[in-house]
Amino acid sequence: MADRTVLHVDMNCFYASVEMLHRPQMRHVPMAVGGDPQARHGIVLTANYLAKRQGGKTGMALWQARQVCPDIQFVPPRMDLYLRFSRMAHEIYQEYTDLWEPYGCDEAWMDVSGSCSLMGDGLTIAQDISRRIKSELGLTVSIGVSYNKIFAKLGSDYKKPDAITTMGREEYRTKAWPLPVGDLLYVGKSTERKLQSMGIRTIGELAQMEEKYLKSRFGKIGLVLHSFANGWGDFPGQRGHTRLPDSPVKREHTHAPIKSIGNSTTTPRDLETDEDVKIILYVLAESVAARLRENGFKCHVVEISVRDNALHHFTRQHKIDRPTNITAEIAQEAYRIFRATYQWEKPIRSLGVRGAELTLDHAYEQLDIFCDYTRREKQEKADAAVDEIRKRFGYFSIQRGLMYQDKLLSSLDAKGSHTVHPQGYFS
Repeated sequence: MADRTVLHVDMNCFYASVEMLHRPQMRHVPMAVGGDPQARHGIVLTANYLAKRQGGKTGMALWQARQVCPDIQFVPPRMDLYLRFSRMAHEIYQEYTDLWEPYGCDEAWMDVSGSCSLMGDGLTIAQDISRRIKSELGLTVSIGVSYNKIFAKLGSDYKKPDAITTMGREEYRTKAWPLPVGDLLYVGKSTERKLQSMGIRTIGELAQMEEKYLKSRFGKIGLVLHSFANGWGDFPGQRGHTRLPDSPVKREHTHAPIKSIGNSTTTPRDLETDEDVKIILYVLAESVAARLRENGFKCHVVEISVRDNALHHFTRQHKIDRPTNITAEIAQEAYRIFRATYQWEKPIRSLGVRGAELTLDHAYEQLDIFCDYTRREKQEKADAAVDEIRKRFGYFSIQRGLMYQDKLLSSLDAKGSHTVHPQGYFS
């Protein structure tokens, strides 16, 4: 059976690159996207290469980034803008194959095996995609070309920015195996430390370890990582035995390009009653639901996060009966979860609401004879009308009656602090 031809396309410093298109003055200074520069809190979501060369890294607190890079400039994130560029990139990908699978909003795998006879080999297609992203979107990409998803991703990480790296069967031992084991997908900091304590520092050393030993130390994930390191895809196998096939690239439009959309906020004052919490949950749910609608998603799971004034924190989630982007349904479910789990031992300092397990809003769903679809349709139309009014006249131009019970708590426009989470590999 012939090998597949799989590409992994990674848009370089995506958020920062998009911002530099819209803020040309930022192109020649260290800059980062993230947090709230005025309130001096939050983390770096993406830094440009000038900032990275001085030590600025994704995940750093803003104050830490300023310590290592005193001249760094911060800009707040604009997720709608980034998702728009993401969709434009996806439109380019689908001209080459219908087998493309997003991994976050700035990365995607593409299986171009069926296109090679018309468009050239994987390297030729990668070069064409790189050229088009640069000329049509003004961004650069790094692309890995391989025979499976894992090594294609290693290839896109191998050299940046604006580079193409092949990682074929005849070359992965010389290219992939000398890399640090932490470069392998799903080897986090904790796993990397544990592997290093076992004397495993490179991907090649992991590939040559005994599977039984790895399983005894890590369980099933040890076999998965061993399979990754050997280029067997995402399924564990035994030497000398028939292995399951590599993970295929999913067909376009079968799942959302991001994993969840959520908002959280530190409240203007400590929350002391259920009514206080209800106001904030509705504010957050309005933001989450509006973002879902704007970007064409529905969620299957509603999650809340709660932090009290002693900084004790917990999250709870529940899978709902049918996917939704209706504000009232998300808010009511969030409030139900809160009432079922919080005992009011201490006042609350911050709350969060998240919609997870996203699906595209036009995806098919099983109908339920007990659901009032007429009522849901009316709620969807009402939400769409509110969205349009706020788009034209501002967020505070239309408010729920609930918000007038406490003007301080309802003064938050949570939509501006929206966060996007990447799609998991095993989803």
